[in-house]
Amino acid sequence: MATPKHRGEPPATNAGRRFPPEVLTDAEVRALMDACGEGIPSCHRNRALIAVLYRGGLRVSEALALYPKDLDAATGAVRVLWGKGGRARTIGLDPGAFRLVEVWTRHRTALGLDARHPLFCTRQGQAITSSYIRRLLNRLGEQAGIQKRVHAHGLRHTHAAQLRSEGVDIGIISKQLGHRSIATTARYLDHIAPWAVVEAMRGREW
Repeated sequence: MATPKHRGEPPATNAGRRFPPEVLTDAEVRALMDACGEGIPSCHRNRALIAVLYRGGLRVSEALALYPKDLDAATGAVRVLWGKGGRARTIGLDPGAFRLVEVWTRHRTALGLDARHPLFCTRQGQAITSSYIRRLLNRLGEQAGIQKRVHAHGLRHTHAAQLRSEGVDIGIISKQLGHRSIATTARYLDHIAPWAVVEAMRGREW
């Protein structure tokens, strides 16, 4: 006969439930970037990575698979060659995010790293793992005083929510996120929407 995991405690009523993702505010993302610091090259790498995740809406695996040749600041384009399901796509990235990438690129060059190394790598040119990014964002979120759970996919959610609030066409959002269909994007946005509603209502004056 099965027994509760913790004697004397009622079973959790939310077991197995999935909650809507938490979307970060622009101020929270800026606080996250400020928490990266300034002292060493990895500070600039981390800030550039957050910018790509937040302003490009990439999955962490897609961002870590980027090479310098995949980015074109002149056109604002980023080629994602290893998207989900092996699907390649081209996304847009704004000049502000590109400026942070360019700062990291200069530090990269000073470290002796070149086009053979992943864009986001260690100072020795080794690939960074998604588990490292998970720990990094969790630590930076705590340092920034952000009460929400901070993770790479949450930055992707935040990107999608902001595009929606800016009135960007759902077809464009779908292509930016690399979804198979607009229907997938619609479900994705509906999943995010509750937190957008909460943020909008919380800021009202009475």
